[in-house]
Amino acid sequence: MRTFRNIALVLFFSFVATITQAQKRTYTKLVWQDNFSVNGLPDSAKWGYDIGTGCPRICGWGNNEAQYYTGARKENARVENGYLIIEARKEKFEGANYTSARLVTKNKGDWKYGRLVIRAQIPTGKGLWPAGWILPTDKVYGEWPKSGEVDILEAVGFAPDSAFGSVHTERYNGMIGTQRTASLIVPNLSTQFHDYEIEWTPEKIDFYIDNKLYNTFKNEHTGSGAWPFDQSFHLILNIAVGGNLGGKFGINDAIFPAQMKVDWVKVFQ
Repeated sequence: MRTFRNIALVLFFSFVATITQAQKRTYTKLVWQDNFSVNGLPDSAKWGYDIGTGCPRICGWGNNEAQYYTGARKENARVENGYLIIEARKEKFEGANYTSARLVTKNKGDWKYGRLVIRAQIPTGKGLWPAGWILPTDKVYGEWPKSGEVDILEAVGFAPDSAFGSVHTERYNGMIGTQRTASLIVPNLSTQFHDYEIEWTPEKIDFYIDNKLYNTFKNEHTGSGAWPFDQSFHLILNIAVGGNLGGKFGINDAIFPAQMKVDWVKVFQ
């Protein structure tokens, strides 16, 4: 999900992938997990927050998003009855008209290669942009998109039956319409939990939904411009409101509050 992306191009260049049978996984040792078993704020040993509107460096978080991301505020992020709940709300807060949360594992959970799985139920409705994605912990190759981004789960509320998996690098990114994106039809996206997964090796990144492989990005061995994925990355979970993609057809205020529920997150190496 991120930064500076030209949304019309995201949808234009994405495609509904042919589903193949799940392959045997490379990484099977569980090294990190959160089962969200204790009610209250998310575990501070595992999760931090990106806070604000992105200003002054990248106002609107680079995507013209409308929300203010709060920190350690139960109205926007809490563990409740075994689920992490990220809630986007229609309310005035610090100059914004909406609030939400953006949880990050940066410097609490950072990985180079592995299998990351998010079991989640995501909301739909015009103006919502829920996501689970990874960004580099240290921007070794420079600012976005040079150091890379991988979207494990990305959805937009105006397309309630589709989930996206994408890769952004200096060579392949939404600013120039070359990002590597695939989508999969998931008819009960907002009413059932699904497993959203990547398996990231030195040679490729495979994307799965419910064990079905639908996208693969391969290492071309041409340098960091195409493959910056030889560094540590951290996980982000959030709901954006509006923005270039989420707000492409406006924001329906009747959908709020809107929740993304996460059953668990697991990382294998």
